[in-house]
Amino acid sequence: MSTSFTLNRLASRLKIETASQHEYMHQLMEKAQVFKDVAHYAKFTLSQYYFQKNVEYLFQHPKVAALISDLDIRGRSQAAYLDLQDLQIEPESLALVTETIGFPEALGWIYVSEGSTLGAAFLFKQAQQSLGFSADFAARNLAAYPEGRAKVWKHFIEELDQADFTQDEQDRVIYAAQQAFDYFGALLKDIHST
Repeated sequence: MSTSFTLNRLASRLKIETASQHEYMHQLMEKAQVFKDVAHYAKFTLSQYYFQKNVEYLFQHPKVAALISDLDIRGRSQAAYLDLQDLQIEPESLALVTETIGFPEALGWIYVSEGSTLGAAFLFKQAQQSLGFSADFAARNLAAYPEGRAKVWKHFIEELDQADFTQDEQDRVIYAAQQAFDYFGALLKDIHST
């Protein structure tokens, strides 16, 4: 009984049903050689910026704001922008792919973003060790939230599971998360191909 309940929780379904894409992201990161040099890292940071701008656009949705109580501390586009300034890169104007995304699909994109923030601890160490960057210079977008990665992630998951979505609504969140993975994957492929 408890297993069935666990599998029906949205966060559990998201973890299970996006696992293959999550693993694929790891492979793309390795191929992109993000920490090979400053040029590769700069392209990765630009990818982070574009992805975060798309995610943060969704914070404006009233139902998203009503469900996630701490949106004000989430999102990393400003941190990524400051990192790009450190790297002397000005991002191009961005056509948002999330402009037509509604609720609950927005939560799928935010799930991918928050999961990447949780998992960025390793990347942050790599940026420090390989390139000498820090939370104050060029690696702000990889640094932990002041409240701590795990605490902020747990709070997000708790609120996600409290949404009490129907099966169809959960399916829509999961599909959107898969789209978000695909979008970021395409950005990583661009790094690998250059």
